[in-house]
Amino acid sequence: MFTNVEHIGIAVRSLTDGNALFTKLLNVAPYKSESVESEHVSTSFFQVNQTKIELLEATDPASPIATFIQKKGEGIHHIAFEVDDILAEMERLKNEGFTLLNETPKRGADNKLVCFLHPKGTSGVLVELCQEISEL
Repeated sequence: MFTNVEHIGIAVRSLTDGNALFTKLLNVAPYKSESVESEHVSTSFFQVNQTKIELLEATDPASPIATFIQKKGEGIHHIAFEVDDILAEMERLKNEGFTLLNETPKRGADNKLVCFLHPKGTSGVLVELCQEISEL
């Protein structure tokens, strides 16, 4: 079951510039930064109350974030939903006809297991499912 919006992912050319911009905009500093080697990105997270924003900078010119920025420029890349059982949700969504971009959950940023849904089946929005790793 979907429990809430976990975060909104924003693709940026420069994490340094993005961090400065969002620190000024939100009046808070990022609470966490990390690299996700499997996705070839560096990330930082901001939180205002229950709302989290993830900034993503490509670490490889062939990464999905680099490709996204080349095609569309900086901006909203995905919306992530927290789920209480990622395996069950993946199976349910697959049975509902959604296309999963990965058949098994993989380790993502912020101590999460993640799976993405193809945007062609979600009105052009890249949807990420997230489950806290400690919950498995």
